[in-house]
Amino acid sequence: MTRNSEPVASVAVLVSGGLDSAILTARLAQTESLVQPIYVSTGLAWEPAELHYLRRYLERIDGGRLRPLKILDQPTADLYAGHWSVTGRGTPDASTADEAVYLPGRNPLLLVKPAIWCRLEGIERLALAPLMSNPFPDATPEFFDDFARLMGRATAGQLTIERPFAKLHKRDVMALGAGLPLEHTFSCIRPVGLEHCGSCNKCAERQAAFADANLTDPTRYAIAGAR
Repeated sequence: MTRNSEPVASVAVLVSGGLDSAILTARLAQTESLVQPIYVSTGLAWEPAELHYLRRYLERIDGGRLRPLKILDQPTADLYAGHWSVTGRGTPDASTADEAVYLPGRNPLLLVKPAIWCRLEGIERLALAPLMSNPFPDATPEFFDDFARLMGRATAGQLTIERPFAKLHKRDVMALGAGLPLEHTFSCIRPVGLEHCGSCNKCAERQAAFADANLTDPTRYAIAGAR
């Protein structure tokens, strides 16, 4: 039982509202007895739009196995002050490489509070959705294994970090998402209100993901003809 005398979720999942974590959450909700989605708010420019979409997506996939979304605050304005991710200025566009959107230390920041929260709630499994093609140093198997061991020591508990998509490419994950309400996912780092801008690095990645998987892109982009 949890601190609140409620049933313990069999797994927690770190979800952002993007395609990969949204698809993972839906699959866990089909196979696990009870799933706890967790969102970490770090104060980045696109979070209001991201959370708007995430809440709608979770409502549409909930078949009774999802716990209410848990939002944990992890402010980073003092770390990323003046950075495009906070200011929204100079956002990497569609012509930039993946490395252009790298935020140093982002995965440790996203993981620390969920790991501690899971420990306090009695949840021993935390699922994430990095893919085989993820190029960043804090998304390697070694990083996640080391992090889990350190958090186990720090909290005197057991935590397994699961990465079900770690051996999959984007096309494979998109195939798993066929039939899901992916129009309620969000992948933009320069939103125009609540719409995808259609011209940033992440919008280009999103468009390519649907195209490579031969799926119709249901996204509304602010720039006409972006898809």
